[in-house]
Amino acid sequence: MITLHGVTKRFGTRQVLAGIDLEIARGQVLCLIGGSGSGKSTILRCINGLERHDGGTITVDGVAVGDATLPAIRRRVAMVFQRFNLFPHRTVLDNVIEAPVHVHGEPVAQARARAMDLLARVDMADHAHSLPQQLSGGQQQRVGIARALALRPDAILFDEPTSALDPERVGEVLAVMRELAEEGMTMLIVTHEIDFARGVADRVAFVDQGVITEQGPAAQVLTSPQEARTAQFLARVLHRDAAPTPAPAPTSTAHS
Repeated sequence: MITLHGVTKRFGTRQVLAGIDLEIARGQVLCLIGGSGSGKSTILRCINGLERHDGGTITVDGVAVGDATLPAIRRRVAMVFQRFNLFPHRTVLDNVIEAPVHVHGEPVAQARARAMDLLARVDMADHAHSLPQQLSGGQQQRVGIARALALRPDAILFDEPTSALDPERVGEVLAVMRELAEEGMTMLIVTHEIDFARGVADRVAFVDQGVITEQGPAAQVLTSPQEARTAQFLARVLHRDAAPTPAPAPTSTAHS
């Protein structure tokens, strides 16, 4: 479905991607893990044309990603962003119908009906006429997923979709993503949610300094990594996630 071969990307003198080779089959869920600044998000942005790759090739179902093909690529590959990227002065419903109506020319009534179905699916139909600022982060991200689905995409790219959320809101977004995975949606997910990746991903790729240093079945990479750098990263992340929440300070009481 999506293939990257020898993909490179520079920002000025900094080499961000140094020869990325990756394949995502139709219906597959692949999670990209790795430290901050390793190049994970840049991979997604190059696939969707938000960044122009400098070298190598990216294809979506055999069609090369380039200036001439970007409109067609973006109809087929939707993206869910870390910071939601909703239009702040438009309602939830208007955010969801924006691309179908104004980019793809879908009739407004048809787009609205489908948008309401999608909002119901992510449990946001009751907020269709709310503005994004009236929603929690988890609610905004679920709207972001509905907006992506409104394009009827063949694949969805998720760029750390839970990293901007309060911990108690993470689960509601991951639940929607699990449903999409169960339905066979092709997904490429940048995430630090290792337990989620273990339960949902078919494959996991570890990115380090612009290179994929290890990839394979999720259970193998996350349980028995072959590369020392992957093992080091997982140990650090899992230790952080397992750290106990500090107990509240005892309340002093007066004694007579």
